[in-house]
Amino acid sequence: MIWKPDFISGLVDEDRCHLNGMAMENGKPKYVTAVSRSDTIDGWRDRRSDGGIVIDVESNKIVCGGLSMPHSPRMHNGELWLLNAGTGELGTIEFAKSGKGTFKPKTFCPGFLRGLCFHGNLAFVGLSKPRYKRFEGLALDQKLKDADSEAWCGIQIIDLNTGTCVDWFRIDGKIGEIYDVETLSGPICPMAVPPMSDEAASLITYDGMPGA
Repeated sequence: MIWKPDFISGLVDEDRCHLNGMAMENGKPKYVTAVSRSDTIDGWRDRRSDGGIVIDVESNKIVCGGLSMPHSPRMHNGELWLLNAGTGELGTIEFAKSGKGTFKPKTFCPGFLRGLCFHGNLAFVGLSKPRYKRFEGLALDQKLKDADSEAWCGIQIIDLNTGTCVDWFRIDGKIGEIYDVETLSGPICPMAVPPMSDEAASLITYDGMPGA
């Protein structure tokens, strides 16, 4: 079975709504995020500021709208969390009895947000710099100016009780964007090895290795 949003008329390579994230629940897809409900080629780019939506996969209904480039929906402790990337905010979707949801921001982070995971009561959030010097057409641009801040690339660790950043690290140099983050339980020395690198040709692992 191939799932698609009801508002998309055909599965073609046109990046119409920019479907970009999925929240799993009990091993099954539960919610997905899209930048818009556009059904024309590249149509989402004209809806970045407030066209973002959350779709319930089972019912194929839009349960939340008015978002700005939502990303990385995740279920945690029975709540739906996501990154409203166009405003730089981490928050939850609060559902009414009708099933309709409203985004409730919890924390502002100075960057374009992509990548979210949890460990206990901590949220790990990925931040990116703008590709073209500024976040043109997004509320994030003004929010950074109001905070007298610049966007930066890295990870912030947010205490969900207080909504405050308890730790962070910044990435400088050529790397300016993060696409996802994840916590790993077990590995002592994780590493990422490019498949065509010299390291990949000489890397040896065995089942008895810690974390293997």
